[in-house]
Amino acid sequence: MSHPVPKRALVTGGSGAIGSAICRQLALDGFHVLVHAHRNLDAASAVAAAIQAAGGHAEAVAFDITDAGATAAALEALLVQGPVQVVVNNAGIHDDAVFPGMQLRQWQQVIDVSLNGFFHVTQPLMMPMIRTRWGRIITITSVAAVAGNRGQVNYSAAKGALHSATKSLALEVASRGITVNAVAPGIIATPMSEESFGASTIAQLVPMKRAGQPEEVADLVSFLASERAAYISGQVISINGGMI
Repeated sequence: MSHPVPKRALVTGGSGAIGSAICRQLALDGFHVLVHAHRNLDAASAVAAAIQAAGGHAEAVAFDITDAGATAAALEALLVQGPVQVVVNNAGIHDDAVFPGMQLRQWQQVIDVSLNGFFHVTQPLMMPMIRTRWGRIITITSVAAVAGNRGQVNYSAAKGALHSATKSLALEVASRGITVNAVAPGIIATPMSEESFGASTIAQLVPMKRAGQPEEVADLVSFLASERAAYISGQVISINGGMI
């Protein structure tokens, strides 16, 4: 008896704390997970190896999502094996500064990874996905895009633009069995956030008095990628312990 071929899910920035939690959960859900990295292919390979050791399907891929040509070439190679039906746009950077002192480089790099990266990755995968009449596009954004945050005008602008892109793309593909949603985390326990937020700051900012866990974000992504979420599209879903 032949087993059905698992649907493939691409998670950009899949080697980081939130990305790797999403990769592990999607693998548990039965997807073949493409764990993406830019420079840190070793970390992505370690995530893929751990998934395989646990009986799941995964492989590591590396390309620079800010480079349109390199991304197109990498995706073309992946599409030879068939469509990618779940895309999790998780890769992002922040480079904080108050706006009067922000450098052009800080503005451009943050926008380039989050916003241009979304286009470079998602657009080439659309037609193959549309032909299957089933797909999930899930973009990880931030509470900063919902509420604003001092020192993050660039980051808020990039992530807020993704909220608008999510709503427009959802309208375009709704009749094709494809949902498009954004997940906006608050303070999540990652090495990046631990540098920025001490326990007392978290207690002050978050009504639940704790940081969220990467696995809690992954559980939400898992639900949105499932059949159960087929009627949810064009939404920005916050996961922030009651911050807003």
